[in-house]
Amino acid sequence: MIKNDSIAIVDYGMGNTQSVANAVNYLGYDCLLTSEPDIISRSDSIILPGVGSFNAASNFLTERGIFEAIRENTIDRGRKILGICLGFQLLANSSTEDGNAFGLGFIDGNVQKFDETITGQFKIPHVGFNNVKLPSSKNLFINLESELDFYFVHSYRLLPQNISGEKAICDYGDEFVAAYQNENIYGTQFHPEKSQTNGLRLLNNFLSL
Repeated sequence: MIKNDSIAIVDYGMGNTQSVANAVNYLGYDCLLTSEPDIISRSDSIILPGVGSFNAASNFLTERGIFEAIRENTIDRGRKILGICLGFQLLANSSTEDGNAFGLGFIDGNVQKFDETITGQFKIPHVGFNNVKLPSSKNLFINLESELDFYFVHSYRLLPQNISGEKAICDYGDEFVAAYQNENIYGTQFHPEKSQTNGLRLLNNFLSL
């Protein structure tokens, strides 16, 4: 049975929107791939996926009024948002990728490239399944074990220090934020739509909130 809450998956030409939509449909929810600010600002839930350059994404989303629509929906209306991979990073204040660029500012932190002097033998980009330590809390992490594997593809990350909210942590030579929740703001650095059963359970947790 299709569940009828309006779910907008933001399509800005960067990454894996169709695979996210397929996962949402598989879980029994209808969704709309869209780049229309009016639709995004009125949806019950927003999913902001993405793969690629933070700078290019920030410019595109700002110029087309999508950032403004997301802020209107999440801040003014209190609707929930899930950022995935690049979409998660765009929830932060800024990133150094391809020059400094601003994000939505929902997470008070700055995205930086992995420091290879710290990660050492671990190859960058970080690609593949990796263990994630989840907080013992509800919402995004409910009914999930305390440690699970999820699938990552990224070279930039958000460090956990001084970031308020609940954080799941991954250690890839250096600890970084693998997932996040604070009020109606949710994000995963990993790809739940590519993380098999664990990812689908987490994605369903978000959709059922």
